[in-house]
Parts: sequence; structure tokens; C-alpha cells
Amino acid sequence: MKILRNYILAECILPFFLALGVLTCVFLLGNLVQLANLVINKGVSLILIGKVFLLYVPVLLGYTLPIACLVSVILAFSRLSADNEILAIRANGVHLRRLVIPFFLIGLIISLLSIVLNAQIIPYAHHEQRKMLKNLGVRNPTALLEAGLFIHSFKDQILFIHKIDGNKMYNVTIYQPQPEGKATRTIIARHGEFTPIPGKDQVKLKLMNGTSDEPNLKDPNSFYKLNFKNYFMTLDLSQGYKEVEKKPKSMTFKELEEAKKGLQALRVTTAQLDTEYQRKIAWSFSALFFIMLGLPIAVITHRREKSANLVLAVICAAVYYLLSLGCEALSVQGLASPGFIMWVPNVLAGGFAAILNYKLCTS
Repeated sequence: MKILRNYILAECILPFFLALGVLTCVFLLGNLVQLANLVINKGVSLILIGKVFLLYVPVLLGYTLPIACLVSVILAFSRLSADNEILAIRANGVHLRRLVIPFFLIGLIISLLSIVLNAQIIPYAHHEQRKMLKNLGVRNPTALLEAGLFIHSFKDQILFIHKIDGNKMYNVTIYQPQPEGKATRTIIARHGEFTPIPGKDQVKLKLMNGTSDEPNLKDPNSFYKLNFKNYFMTLDLSQGYKEVEKKPKSMTFKELEEAKKGLQALRVTTAQLDTEYQRKIAWSFSALFFIMLGLPIAVITHRREKSANLVLAVICAAVYYLLSLGCEALSVQGLASPGFIMWVPNVLAGGFAAILNYKLCTS
């Protein structure tokens, strides 16, 4: 039995690491284009971008690790089933439940390790990643200028730029919120150029062909429109963003509990924090349910084609995560208890896996 168990586990090891590597690379490619743009067009240090890129890996493991478990089990047992090795195992008097139990224990161990991953490693990597990206402007202020987005990074300024080509800007709008509920000052320009100021956390703007709101001397609470051909201004980043507030996904269990106590003292809803707490635990056990679900599916389908098996694994994972995201939305909005709704995907997957494994072991 030991030889058989080791043989089957060996069949799962290679598909597991291949699936883990491929899935992680695929997810990383989605962020590679944005990071490459910062290096090529914004002049951001390649070393800094490399650190940000590496921090994506542990963040993505929360998704790719359970899926890799599912893929490896489905591929391995589909091959064994298609080659009639499962039939041969049964013919030799080995009950399939003796194969199910070791995989249950392996899934449980991976899930317990995933709790550490989701509760400690991923929050740290997520926060460090956000902090590095936020602080890009301190090292290179022009890296914060992005077309098609509202930019809040500069002191007392909100920018919107429709198009950026090199250091040229097109259709620029700058909002300057005023104190004490006064009307927001607006500057609009058809064209513009930006230049970083060496040695300072500032960017110099030259705006061309536009209008600006200027204070009315007779009525300080109102503005009048001033047309201009050239308008010069400086965007200040001197305060920086060295301190980045932690989001719930960047918090450990202890930090979530402390933040929850603070909100409770203010009588503010803690639904988002409770949801994140339960999500971290529930997703940690997804590896266990994926393994227990993949084993009977692979044997029952009796397919050798790897492409079909991969599609089957992706469908199972997609259904689980879509259902989990839907439950998360209901929980955050306060429509259901986080302690109940966030475990619904696991309960459904576990129940389905239990039924299939029971049929497999009794057939």
C-alpha cells in the first residue's frame, strides 16, 4: 500500500508544480504590461519595479495554490483512470477509500499552511506592494501622471489628463478644492508639457490654450474665467505618501480584530472587516475541498485528454470563486452574516465532494 500511495503522489507532484508555475505566470503577465510602462515610459527604476513584481507572487498564491491542487489531482487520476490503473487497483482488493484518506490529510495540511499564507504572508506582501507603488511619486513624480484617471497624488490638486505622449499632455483638467465649502477652482487646457524638477519632489507644468478660474476681487467667494495661451504651475509632492493606510486585505487577523474594536467604539459597521476575516479562513480551506472534489470527478469522467481535464478544472475553480465573490458582496453590504455567507461556497463544494467520494468508494 505504501508503494502504491507513493506512486500516486508522485503522479500528482509534477502536474502540481507545473500548474502552480503556469497559473502564477499567467496572472503575473496581466500586471507586467503596466509595470513595463512605468520602466519604459516613466523612467522608474527597474530594481524597484522588480521588487513590486516579486511581491505579486505571494499575493497570487492565494488563488493559484488551490487551483494547482485541483488541476494536479484531476490530471493524475484522469490518467490513472483512462489507463485502467484504477480498475487494476480495485481488482487487487485495494479499496479506493484507502487512497482518498491520504489525499484528505494532504489537503488538510495544505489548508492549514494556507491559513498562515492568507493571514500573514499575503497581507504583508499586499501592503508592501501598495506602499511601493504609492511612493513611486516620491522617487519619480512624473510616474504618477496617468492618462484617463483622476490623479489625487499631488498636494491640493486633482488632475485628469485625457492623453499623454512622452512629456506632452492633451485635454488637461486640474481641480483645486477650496477650504470652508467654497467652490472648487478649475483649470482647463488643450495642451501641456511636464518637466520634473531635479532634486525636488515636484513637477513643473506648462499649460497652453485654456481657461482658469481666478478669484474675483469684489467677491472672494466667486471666480471669473481667464483665458490664457501659456500658464505655468508647479505640482507639489513634498509631503509624499510614506505612510500608506492598510486596507482590510493588508491586515492580519490581529489587525482586523483591533480595527474592528475601533469601529465598534465609534458605532460604525464592521461588515467589511468581518467579511475579510472569514474570507481569509474560508479561502484557506479551498485547497482541501478542491482536492476532494477533483479526485472523484477525474475517476468518474474517465478522460485522458489533458485539455479537457484542464477545462474541467478551470470551470470548477471559476464557479467556486465567482460564488465566493458574490457571497462577499452580500456580506459587505450587510445582507447576510459573514460567518455564514462566506462559508457557503465551501459547504457546497464539500457537500458535493462528499457525495461523489461516497459514490466512488461504494461503487
